[in-house]
Amino acid sequence: MTLTADLFWSFRSPYSYLAVGRYRALAASHDVTINLRTVYPLAVRQPDFFERNHPNWLSYTVRDMIRVAQFHGIPFGPPRPDPIVQDIATRAIATEQPYIYRLTRLGQAAARRGKGLAFAHEAGLLIWGGAQDWHLGDHMAGAARRAGLDLAELDAEAEREAEQLDTEIAANQVALEIAGHWGVPTLVFDGEPFFGQDRIEMAKWRMEQKGLRPR
Repeated sequence: MTLTADLFWSFRSPYSYLAVGRYRALAASHDVTINLRTVYPLAVRQPDFFERNHPNWLSYTVRDMIRVAQFHGIPFGPPRPDPIVQDIATRAIATEQPYIYRLTRLGQAAARRGKGLAFAHEAGLLIWGGAQDWHLGDHMAGAARRAGLDLAELDAEAEREAEQLDTEIAANQVALEIAGHWGVPTLVFDGEPFFGQDRIEMAKWRMEQKGLRPR
């Protein structure tokens, strides 16, 4: 019997990016369906989060995400542009956010079609994989196409059904908190949350206890 799990995920989270390709590979190699459930990042949900962090938080996080990528052989580079418009010096979040709402709604629209995991991975490679100007030209269209989707169709739905998509995204956040966590990436399997890119092997181990088998 095919197992199922939910992956709560954000387009702005580097650790979400560092996890999604490995979860996609797990779903391809083993009999498990992993449903992407997009959420808005902390910069949207809690704009003062970064201002409240320890001064060492940013420098450590940057160092850590780079070495995680190197350890796993994952392409990685700072997003250009950042999905969240933010003053790095002051950590203040800009009022106008031209990227993150579109991205998150696109991800939810892809999830409606059962291809959220593939789209998140392909888009994540664009945003966090070292490319420049991922938002211009046909870069995103190519990512959508590699995920088996049509970007024009997704964009039209994201504009036409923005309110409904945001309701679904908010429900994802509620479901994440009900499952016992608040951050991303979090995989929830059989009611148990596994937070972080460093819990993938443990999540797989738990799935194997519940009958996970190679395809």
